[in-house]
Amino acid sequence: MKRTIFVVFLIVAFILLAACGRFSNPATNATAERYVVISPIYNEIIWALGAQDQVVGVDLSSTYPAEVKNVQTVGYHRALSAEGILSLHPTAVISDNNIGPPQVVEQIKGLNIPMKTFDAKNDSIDGTKALIREMGAYFHKEERAEELCRTLDEQVAAAAEKVKQYKDVPRIAVIHFGRASNVYLVVGKGGGGDGGGASKMVELAGGQMAVDSAGMQRMASPEIVAQANPDIILITDYGFDRLGGSLDQIKALPGVATSNAAKNNRIYRVEENQLMYFGPRSGANIEKLAEIIHQK
Repeated sequence: MKRTIFVVFLIVAFILLAACGRFSNPATNATAERYVVISPIYNEIIWALGAQDQVVGVDLSSTYPAEVKNVQTVGYHRALSAEGILSLHPTAVISDNNIGPPQVVEQIKGLNIPMKTFDAKNDSIDGTKALIREMGAYFHKEERAEELCRTLDEQVAAAAEKVKQYKDVPRIAVIHFGRASNVYLVVGKGGGGDGGGASKMVELAGGQMAVDSAGMQRMASPEIVAQANPDIILITDYGFDRLGGSLDQIKALPGVATSNAAKNNRIYRVEENQLMYFGPRSGANIEKLAEIIHQK
Protein backbone atom coordinates (compact mmCIF):
# COMPACT_ATOMS: atom_id res chain seq x y z
CA MET A 1 0.00 0.00 0.00
CA LYS A 2 2.76 2.42 1.00
CA ARG A 3 4.62 1.58 -2.19
CA THR A 4 1.52 2.34 -4.26
CA ILE A 5 1.04 5.70 -2.53
CA PHE A 6 4.71 6.56 -3.12
CA VAL A 7 4.43 5.76 -6.85
CA VAL A 8 1.27 7.87 -7.15
CA PHE A 9 3.08 10.74 -5.37
CA LEU A 10 5.98 10.56 -7.84
CA ILE A 11 3.61 10.59 -10.80
CA VAL A 12 1.73 13.62 -9.47
CA ALA A 13 4.99 15.43 -8.74
CA PHE A 14 6.25 14.76 -12.26
CA ILE A 15 3.03 16.09 -13.80
CA LEU A 16 3.23 19.26 -11.70
CA LEU A 17 6.85 19.88 -12.68
CA ALA A 18 6.04 19.35 -16.33
CA ALA A 19 3.14 21.76 -16.09
CA CYS A 20 5.31 24.41 -14.47
CA GLY A 21 7.84 24.06 -17.26
CA ARG A 22 5.20 24.31 -20.02
CA PHE A 23 3.33 27.31 -18.73
CA SER A 24 6.21 29.40 -17.40
CA ASN A 25 7.19 32.31 -19.67
CA PRO A 26 10.83 33.27 -19.22
CA ALA A 27 11.93 36.65 -20.57
CA THR A 28 13.69 34.97 -23.50
CA ASN A 29 10.51 33.27 -24.73
CA ALA A 30 9.86 34.84 -28.14
CA THR A 31 6.14 34.05 -28.04
CA ALA A 32 5.75 36.43 -25.08
CA GLU A 33 6.77 39.45 -27.17
CA ARG A 34 4.20 41.79 -28.72
CA TYR A 35 5.80 44.21 -31.16
CA VAL A 36 4.29 47.23 -32.86
CA VAL A 37 6.58 47.80 -35.85
CA ILE A 38 6.48 51.21 -37.54
CA SER A 39 8.64 50.98 -40.65
CA PRO A 40 8.00 49.42 -44.06
CA ILE A 41 11.56 48.11 -44.38
CA TYR A 42 11.57 46.67 -40.85
CA ASN A 43 8.29 44.87 -41.51
CA GLU A 44 9.47 43.55 -44.87
CA ILE A 45 12.59 42.12 -43.25
CA ILE A 46 10.65 40.67 -40.31
CA TRP A 47 8.34 38.80 -42.70
CA ALA A 48 11.31 37.65 -44.79
CA LEU A 49 12.98 36.35 -41.61
CA GLY A 50 9.81 34.51 -40.59
CA ALA A 51 9.43 36.44 -37.30
CA GLN A 52 6.04 37.98 -38.08
CA ASP A 53 4.14 36.02 -35.41
CA GLN A 54 5.47 38.49 -32.84
CA VAL A 55 4.08 41.55 -34.66
CA VAL A 56 0.69 42.79 -33.40
CA GLY A 57 0.61 46.23 -35.04
CA VAL A 58 2.05 48.01 -38.09
CA ASP A 59 1.86 51.41 -39.77
CA LEU A 60 -0.10 52.15 -42.95
CA SER A 61 3.04 52.61 -45.05
CA SER A 62 3.97 48.95 -44.51
CA THR A 63 2.42 47.24 -47.54
CA TYR A 64 4.76 44.35 -48.33
CA PRO A 65 4.30 41.45 -48.24
CA ALA A 66 0.54 41.34 -48.79
CA GLU A 67 0.07 39.48 -45.48
CA VAL A 68 1.22 42.54 -43.54
CA LYS A 69 -2.08 44.19 -44.47
CA ASN A 70 -3.89 41.66 -42.26
CA VAL A 71 -2.22 43.09 -39.14
CA GLN A 72 -3.85 45.84 -37.07
CA THR A 73 -2.70 49.31 -38.16
CA VAL A 74 -1.81 52.19 -35.83
CA GLY A 75 -1.90 55.02 -38.38
CA TYR A 76 0.53 56.49 -40.87
CA HIS A 77 4.12 56.51 -39.61
CA ARG A 78 4.15 60.31 -39.21
CA ALA A 79 0.58 60.55 -38.02
CA LEU A 80 0.38 57.81 -35.41
CA SER A 81 -2.40 57.11 -32.96
CA ALA A 82 -1.22 56.69 -29.37
CA GLU A 83 -4.51 55.05 -28.45
CA GLY A 84 -4.17 52.57 -31.30
CA ILE A 85 -0.67 51.60 -30.20
CA LEU A 86 -1.53 51.32 -26.50
CA SER A 87 -4.64 49.21 -27.20
CA LEU A 88 -2.38 46.47 -28.57
CA HIS A 89 -0.46 46.20 -25.26
CA PRO A 90 2.96 46.08 -26.94
CA THR A 91 6.04 44.88 -25.10
CA ALA A 92 8.04 47.19 -27.40
CA VAL A 93 7.61 49.64 -30.26
CA ILE A 94 10.12 49.13 -33.06
CA SER A 95 10.64 52.01 -35.49
CA ASP A 96 13.27 53.56 -37.76
CA ASN A 97 12.82 56.92 -35.96
CA ASN A 98 10.92 58.34 -38.93
CA ILE A 99 7.76 58.63 -36.84
CA GLY A 100 5.44 61.26 -35.40
CA PRO A 101 3.79 63.41 -34.31
CA PRO A 102 6.23 64.27 -31.49
CA GLN A 103 3.54 64.36 -28.79
CA VAL A 104 2.54 60.76 -29.54
CA VAL A 105 6.17 59.63 -29.34
CA GLU A 106 6.59 61.42 -26.02
CA GLN A 107 3.38 59.88 -24.71
CA ILE A 108 4.63 56.38 -25.51
CA LYS A 109 7.98 57.08 -23.89
CA GLY A 110 6.21 58.50 -20.83
CA LEU A 111 4.44 55.18 -20.35
CA ASN A 112 7.81 53.40 -20.26
CA ILE A 113 7.07 51.27 -23.31
CA PRO A 114 10.50 50.22 -24.67
CA MET A 115 11.34 51.71 -28.08
CA LYS A 116 13.82 50.03 -30.38
CA THR A 117 15.65 51.32 -33.45
CA PHE A 118 18.28 49.24 -35.22
CA ASP A 119 21.72 50.76 -35.81
CA ALA A 120 22.24 49.64 -39.43
CA LYS A 121 20.66 51.76 -42.18
CA ASN A 122 19.32 50.46 -45.49
CA ASP A 123 20.87 53.31 -47.49
CA SER A 124 22.81 50.92 -49.76
CA ILE A 125 23.02 47.22 -50.56
CA ASP A 126 25.76 46.72 -47.94
CA GLY A 127 23.78 48.73 -45.39
CA THR A 128 20.71 46.62 -46.11
CA LYS A 129 22.64 43.40 -45.52
CA ALA A 130 23.94 44.80 -42.23
CA LEU A 131 20.37 45.62 -41.22
CA ILE A 132 19.14 42.15 -42.17
CA ARG A 133 21.88 40.58 -40.06
CA GLU A 134 21.23 42.89 -37.10
CA MET A 135 17.52 42.13 -37.20
CA GLY A 136 18.22 38.43 -37.69
CA ALA A 137 20.22 38.43 -34.45
CA TYR A 138 17.48 40.35 -32.59
CA PHE A 139 14.78 37.89 -33.66
CA HIS A 140 17.06 34.83 -33.34
CA LYS A 141 16.89 34.15 -37.08
CA GLU A 142 20.59 34.35 -37.90
CA GLU A 143 20.64 31.47 -40.37
CA ARG A 144 17.71 32.87 -42.33
CA ALA A 145 19.36 36.33 -42.33
CA GLU A 146 22.47 34.90 -43.99
CA GLU A 147 20.32 33.17 -46.58
CA LEU A 148 18.57 36.46 -47.38
CA CYS A 149 21.93 38.25 -47.74
CA ARG A 150 23.25 35.61 -50.13
CA THR A 151 20.11 35.84 -52.25
CA LEU A 152 20.31 39.64 -52.28
CA ASP A 153 23.93 39.52 -53.51
CA GLU A 154 23.03 37.03 -56.25
CA GLN A 155 20.06 39.09 -57.44
CA VAL A 156 22.00 42.37 -57.42
CA ALA A 157 24.75 40.76 -59.53
CA ALA A 158 22.16 39.37 -61.96
CA ALA A 159 20.50 42.79 -62.23
CA ALA A 160 23.85 44.49 -62.95
CA GLU A 161 24.47 42.07 -65.83
CA LYS A 162 20.98 42.72 -67.19
CA VAL A 163 21.41 46.50 -67.05
CA LYS A 164 24.62 46.30 -69.12
CA GLN A 165 22.58 45.45 -72.20
CA TYR A 166 20.80 48.81 -72.16
CA LYS A 167 22.64 51.57 -73.98
CA ASP A 168 20.29 54.47 -73.33
CA VAL A 169 20.29 56.42 -70.05
CA PRO A 170 16.78 57.87 -69.72
CA ARG A 171 16.17 60.87 -67.49
CA ILE A 172 13.67 59.97 -64.79
CA ALA A 173 11.36 62.02 -62.61
CA VAL A 174 9.86 60.24 -59.60
CA ILE A 175 6.59 61.57 -58.17
CA HIS A 176 5.56 60.37 -54.73
CA PHE A 177 2.41 61.20 -52.77
CA GLY A 178 3.16 62.24 -49.19
CA ARG A 179 0.25 61.02 -47.11
CA ALA A 180 1.36 62.89 -43.99
CA SER A 181 1.39 66.24 -45.81
CA ASN A 182 -1.31 65.26 -48.36
CA VAL A 183 0.68 66.59 -51.32
CA TYR A 184 2.50 65.28 -54.38
CA LEU A 185 6.28 65.39 -54.08
CA VAL A 186 9.09 65.27 -56.64
CA VAL A 187 12.15 63.20 -55.80
CA GLY A 188 15.55 64.67 -56.61
CA LYS A 189 19.08 63.36 -57.07
CA GLY A 190 21.17 61.49 -54.54
CA GLY A 191 21.67 62.35 -50.95
CA GLY A 192 20.41 60.48 -47.92
CA GLY A 193 17.04 60.70 -46.25
CA ASP A 194 13.76 60.93 -48.11
CA GLY A 195 14.07 60.00 -51.74
CA GLY A 196 17.68 58.83 -51.52
CA GLY A 197 16.69 55.21 -52.05
CA ALA A 198 14.70 55.99 -55.19
CA SER A 199 17.56 57.97 -56.68
CA LYS A 200 20.04 55.13 -56.15
CA MET A 201 17.58 52.53 -57.44
CA VAL A 202 17.10 54.52 -60.65
CA GLU A 203 20.86 54.80 -61.14
CA LEU A 204 21.39 51.07 -60.57
CA ALA A 205 18.65 50.39 -63.13
CA GLY A 206 20.54 52.41 -65.75
CA GLY A 207 18.73 55.72 -65.53
CA GLN A 208 19.50 59.16 -64.14
CA MET A 209 17.38 61.48 -62.05
CA ALA A 210 16.07 64.48 -63.96
CA VAL A 211 15.48 66.77 -60.96
CA ASP A 212 18.74 68.17 -59.57
CA SER A 213 17.69 69.08 -56.04
CA ALA A 214 18.36 66.53 -53.28
CA GLY A 215 15.59 64.86 -51.32
CA MET A 216 11.92 65.51 -52.00
CA GLN A 217 10.08 68.76 -52.61
CA ARG A 218 6.44 69.73 -53.08
CA MET A 219 5.14 70.13 -56.60
CA ALA A 220 4.29 73.71 -55.73
CA SER A 221 5.48 75.11 -59.04
CA PRO A 222 5.12 73.77 -62.61
CA GLU A 223 8.74 74.77 -63.21
CA ILE A 224 10.16 71.87 -61.17
CA VAL A 225 9.06 69.18 -63.63
CA ALA A 226 8.84 71.40 -66.70
CA GLN A 227 12.47 72.52 -66.45
CA ALA A 228 13.70 68.99 -65.68
CA ASN A 229 11.77 67.72 -68.74
CA PRO A 230 12.12 64.00 -67.92
CA ASP A 231 11.97 61.28 -70.55
CA ILE A 232 10.04 59.09 -68.11
CA ILE A 233 7.89 59.76 -65.05
CA LEU A 234 7.52 57.11 -62.37
CA ILE A 235 4.68 57.69 -59.94
CA THR A 236 4.35 55.56 -56.83
CA ASP A 237 1.27 53.39 -56.44
CA TYR A 238 -0.71 55.36 -53.86
CA GLY A 239 -0.42 58.64 -55.78
CA PHE A 240 -1.14 56.94 -59.10
CA ASP A 241 -4.21 55.12 -57.80
CA ARG A 242 -5.46 58.26 -56.03
CA LEU A 243 -5.87 59.82 -59.47
CA GLY A 244 -7.76 56.77 -60.69
CA GLY A 245 -4.85 55.66 -62.85
CA SER A 246 -5.85 58.31 -65.38
CA LEU A 247 -2.98 59.65 -67.49
CA ASP A 248 -4.99 62.80 -68.15
CA GLN A 249 -5.24 63.52 -64.43
CA ILE A 250 -1.55 62.75 -63.91
CA LYS A 251 -0.66 65.10 -66.77
CA ALA A 252 -2.67 67.79 -64.96
CA LEU A 253 -0.15 67.77 -62.12
CA PRO A 254 2.07 70.91 -62.17
CA GLY A 255 4.53 70.90 -65.07
CA VAL A 256 3.87 67.32 -66.17
CA ALA A 257 1.93 67.98 -69.40
CA THR A 258 4.79 69.77 -71.19
CA SER A 259 7.39 67.08 -70.44
CA ASN A 260 8.67 64.59 -72.98
CA ALA A 261 7.38 61.85 -70.69
CA ALA A 262 3.82 63.14 -71.00
CA LYS A 263 4.05 63.78 -74.73
CA ASN A 264 5.21 60.20 -75.31
CA ASN A 265 2.93 58.69 -72.63
CA ARG A 266 5.93 57.30 -70.78
CA ILE A 267 4.35 57.60 -67.34
CA TYR A 268 4.43 54.42 -65.27
CA ARG A 269 3.05 53.20 -61.94
CA VAL A 270 5.57 51.60 -59.57
CA GLU A 271 5.09 50.10 -56.14
CA GLU A 272 6.45 52.34 -53.40
CA ASN A 273 7.98 49.30 -51.68
CA GLN A 274 9.92 48.46 -54.87
CA LEU A 275 11.36 51.90 -55.51
CA MET A 276 11.63 54.11 -52.44
CA TYR A 277 13.94 52.03 -50.25
CA PHE A 278 16.46 49.19 -50.31
CA GLY A 279 15.36 45.84 -48.91
CA PRO A 280 15.75 42.06 -49.26
CA ARG A 281 14.22 42.17 -52.78
CA SER A 282 16.25 45.08 -54.12
CA GLY A 283 18.19 43.00 -56.64
CA ALA A 284 14.98 41.70 -58.21
CA ASN A 285 13.41 45.18 -57.96
CA ILE A 286 16.33 46.80 -59.80
CA GLU A 287 15.84 44.36 -62.67
CA LYS A 288 12.09 45.07 -62.79
CA LEU A 289 12.73 48.82 -62.72
CA ALA A 290 15.26 48.52 -65.55
CA GLU A 291 12.66 46.74 -67.69
CA ILE A 292 10.19 49.57 -67.06
CA ILE A 293 12.46 52.51 -67.80
CA HIS A 294 14.15 50.97 -70.85
CA GLN A 295 10.99 49.80 -72.60
CA LYS A 296 10.24 51.47 -75.92
